[in-house]
Parts: sequence; structure tokens; C-alpha cells
Amino acid sequence: MNQIEYEQYIVQRMLLIFCKRNHKTNGELCDSCAKLRDYALLRLEKCTFGNEKPACKDCPIHCYKPEMREKIREVMRFSGSRMVWYYPVDSIRHLFRKSRKKD
Repeated sequence: MNQIEYEQYIVQRMLLIFCKRNHKTNGELCDSCAKLRDYALLRLEKCTFGNEKPACKDCPIHCYKPEMREKIREVMRFSGSRMVWYYPVDSIRHLFRKSRKKD
């Protein structure tokens, strides 16, 4: 799985957690979360850095509209700490990939 595909996968996982806990959905995204997912996946797909992309928070180019950027930040803040409970393998893999990137 390349870097872009991996980030798309993680964003989708985080959105599932956020939507389930905040919008009381059961395994499916509500309309607003689905729109945010589609937007985030498109932004990742069109990233000018490709597989060499930095984390979005460290990126010199902010490609999200301000409103969408704030929404995805909210999702990441909420879901990031909960990933270990919902998707423990993905959490460990994510931490490992982040630490490897810093080297």
C-alpha cells in the first residue's frame, strides 16, 4: 500500500469512529461525513507531493478549504486517541510508520 492509499485508509477509519460516536450511525457514514470523506480522499489523490507527502499539518501547501480543514481537524482530534480501541493494529502500524518517516 503506497503512502496516499494508506492515508486514505486511515482517514476513512477515523471518519467511521467520529460518525459512529457523534452522529450515532452504525457502520455507515452520515451524509455530512460522507461528503467530508469524499473531499479528503480527492485532496489526497491530487496531492502534489504524491507518496513523498508530509503529514497535512506539516505541509507547506494547504489544499483544503478552511471550512473542510477545520472539520477534518475535528475528526482527527476526536478519533486519533480512539483508534487504539477501534482499530488497534492500524494504530500500531500508524505509529510505526510515523516513527520510520522521521528517520
